[in-house]
Amino acid sequence: MSEWVECKLEDLITLQRGHDLPKSKMNTEGKIPVAGSNGIIGYHDEATTKALGVTIGRSGNLGNAFIYNEDFWAHNTTLYVKDFKGNDETFIYYLLKSMDFQQFNVGSAVPTLNRNHIHPLGVKRPPLTEQKAIASVLSSLDDKIDLLHRQNKTLEAMAETLFRQWFVEEADESWESAKLGDYVKTNTSLLKKDSMLSEIQYLDTSSLTEGKTSEIQLLSIEEAPSRAKRTVKHNDILISTVRPNQKHYGIVRNPDENLIVSTGFVVVTCNTLSPFFIYLFLTSSEMTEYLHSIAEGSTSTYPSLKPSDIERLGFLLPPKELLDEFDRICNTIWTKIETNYNHIKNMELLRDTMLPKLMSGEIGINV
Repeated sequence: MSEWVECKLEDLITLQRGHDLPKSKMNTEGKIPVAGSNGIIGYHDEATTKALGVTIGRSGNLGNAFIYNEDFWAHNTTLYVKDFKGNDETFIYYLLKSMDFQQFNVGSAVPTLNRNHIHPLGVKRPPLTEQKAIASVLSSLDDKIDLLHRQNKTLEAMAETLFRQWFVEEADESWESAKLGDYVKTNTSLLKKDSMLSEIQYLDTSSLTEGKTSEIQLLSIEEAPSRAKRTVKHNDILISTVRPNQKHYGIVRNPDENLIVSTGFVVVTCNTLSPFFIYLFLTSSEMTEYLHSIAEGSTSTYPSLKPSDIERLGFLLPPKELLDEFDRICNTIWTKIETNYNHIKNMELLRDTMLPKLMSGEIGINV
């Protein structure tokens, strides 16, 4: 720590406001990512910033840090690092990621960050060799997390391919026609008013995103929002009632007893059919498009589904032997996905615990 220097953020980097680029002006045929306040928001044929590059959210999603390993367009909803001043780019990314910028919100209806307000912030600058060592430790964890996310997407893609081959391409018209409501129940379990739970794990549709770990909040019963009502159990399926085409869905594996989801989900409980068959049927591209069309035709403020929309869906019922074999294969796949997910949670916890300690010098690294 003796070589760490107390300084201001502007001594480490210079932040610059991003550049205007309306959706209508983006060249969708381009391969240059457009970096918004919450990650990539589109593609273009021109870059404003060379790799490696780092951004933080300036408008909307305040202070979210992202690092880009390729040239990109820094959108006006971001602040990007214009000058790293000789510091390690990846270290700067993690430094910005560790900082709380919410207190500097100068917007009204839309949260906004002013670079002139955060440039004077006090920070500690370690020597470059230690910057690189810190960045290496943290990026190694993130690389492993990313690998497991990609592995899970590959595993689910394998199950999707098998589903399409067996039950779409090789479907037999002699199979019996059936209604989903004869094999599933929706929204059967509600959090009881006299529940003895002192706290819940709460999942809202806004935190269930394709390819990302679901952000489950731990809340006391008193803190739980009014929409936190539905309990789930092993192999229940979650389908977002609002904008179902945005892939807010999932299959729940071995949940804790106090996991509660918002009323923004339809909770589908499978009775006699394989939950994997039902899940992949509901999330197939054809069914997603169909459900979206139903939602768009609803009279709600936002495009939305009703549980009865799910239960009315028709399908061809495959033979039991084929369904049993499919269930056996998919159970193995989802057991691996679940194992990976638990590893991801543990590594994210380790990274998030280490991050502030490494940035403050509380944890030292021998270099």
